[in-house]
Amino acid sequence: MRNLLIFITKYNAFFLFLIFEVSSLLIYIKYNSFQKATFINSQNQVTGSLFAQVSEFKGYLSLKEQNDSLARENAKLRGMLKTSFYVDTVEKHKVVDTVYKQQYTYLVARVINNSTNQSNNYITINRGRKDGIAKDMGVICGAGVVGMVADVTDHFAIVKSLLHSKSQFSAMLADDKAVGSFTWVSNLDRHRGLLSLQNDARPKLGEPVVTSGYSLFPTGIPFGKITNLHAKEGGLLLNVEIGLSVDFAKLQYVYVVVNKFAQEQTGLEAVQSK
Repeated sequence: MRNLLIFITKYNAFFLFLIFEVSSLLIYIKYNSFQKATFINSQNQVTGSLFAQVSEFKGYLSLKEQNDSLARENAKLRGMLKTSFYVDTVEKHKVVDTVYKQQYTYLVARVINNSTNQSNNYITINRGRKDGIAKDMGVICGAGVVGMVADVTDHFAIVKSLLHSKSQFSAMLADDKAVGSFTWVSNLDRHRGLLSLQNDARPKLGEPVVTSGYSLFPTGIPFGKITNLHAKEGGLLLNVEIGLSVDFAKLQYVYVVVNKFAQEQTGLEAVQSK
């Protein structure tokens, strides 16, 4: 306190000057309408700018919450797509009765770990067995196919990425409808994959490659587009190079595909294979 009094006493002339200066400015603004209006406008601009910056900062802090909400909403909307329904068509007395049954639902999950530069890449998500995740479920994102659930605990799951040397999925040319097998070769980069087709297929450069509906996913989920055509040795198969639609380095949210008929289908197929 003593040091503060010494400081004020030492610079008393400066403080008196500030007091008189501020007082004169206040009187000048208060009793002159033009200056008063100018001051109020300037004050409003400064205040508005500060409020905008504070609002932007608050919005930034709530981005995670907003992203979670949007991801949940997207999962709900995906479940309403026509491709998520099983169509049971019955013709009776020349009347077609079409009943739509929900076949696919989607569980949203956040990516908490992800590798992209290995020969066998995996993704960790923050959903597990208690959330309804099971092994061998398909995983997608807004851009296309991501991979398949390889292992699961109560609260987490490991996804075998599309960028895995042993990843193999049924895929289809979007226009030609020819069905083949999608694989990823580790000497390719994370932006390219391969589709093996029968040699009677007619793929075109730039043609989209999508899921066939024969495996874990509904029909029409993108893998990417054809970027190169060349025949595999022996000429028995066409080896089509695909530019992947998913940028795996930027994955934040994914959707785990729940096929309600998967157990029934695999059980029936297992009996036939004996």
